[in-house]
Amino acid sequence: MAAGIVVQRKRKEGFVRGLSFLCAFVSVLTTIGIVWTLVSETVVFFRDVGIGEFLFGTRWSPVIEPRAFGILPLFAGTMLVAIGAALLAVPIGLFVAIYLSEYAAPGVRRWVKPVLELLAGIPTIVYGFFALFFVTPLIQRYLLPDLPTFNALSACIVVAIMILPTIASLSEDALRSVPQSLREGGLAMGATKGEVIRSIVVRGAFSGIMSSVLLAISRAVGETMAVTLAAGMQPNLTVNPTETIQTMSAFIVQLAKGDTPRGTTEYQTIYAVGLTLFAITLVMNLMAARLVKRFRYNYG
Repeated sequence: MAAGIVVQRKRKEGFVRGLSFLCAFVSVLTTIGIVWTLVSETVVFFRDVGIGEFLFGTRWSPVIEPRAFGILPLFAGTMLVAIGAALLAVPIGLFVAIYLSEYAAPGVRRWVKPVLELLAGIPTIVYGFFALFFVTPLIQRYLLPDLPTFNALSACIVVAIMILPTIASLSEDALRSVPQSLREGGLAMGATKGEVIRSIVVRGAFSGIMSSVLLAISRAVGETMAVTLAAGMQPNLTVNPTETIQTMSAFIVQLAKGDTPRGTTEYQTIYAVGLTLFAITLVMNLMAARLVKRFRYNYG
């Protein structure tokens, strides 16, 4: 009897182990397929366009004559929106997380956190229309009358609203995972609540906070519809948030509508820009992982 139970348990464990391996294998295979598709098509693109021209060119016009394939305007637009949104969302999200974790009553937390997370479920195109018909007119009326209809500033604001729930929710989870004994030890040593939060809780949850920030910025880098509606589709090498810009993801959507014939150099730019976007995200992940590792070494 006992032997039969053991055999049955081993079969179940073997099935679960095999299923888990299959899921992991499918994930890895999917990633390899994406990378292979991007790289193989990009290699074809670079047969006609020099890598130097693509990486360092200051003009992007792959369809309209005279054609130019410098990705810097798209890169600048993408970074302008991502960094601008992060500058707005990270401090607000972190303070919201600290409030929910350290100050809010349990009843307030139970109501505020689901409402905050609800923002993450709103379709991105809704944020785009919100920027176009509310945020931009509001800025034009009270702050910048000459602000164009499509501008990077409105895109930064709505993307910041989009990534705020990710930062606040995941950071709050990380802060609450810090053992209560560390807080009590800091208070017993004579530290104020603010000093305990700043020197113990935030540092103890740093890896989780960095993960939430990285995930939010990655979403900001790859955001498409909201940025397309808010910022426009005009490649512009600028750091001025009041100007019209175009991001890399917005360009991919614009060119993938079917008007450009497959196999042409113009069409291959989709894969070249996609691979660049993939490389940016990969570099961000590596930098964040190194930063978290260094922090754990100092404070772990």
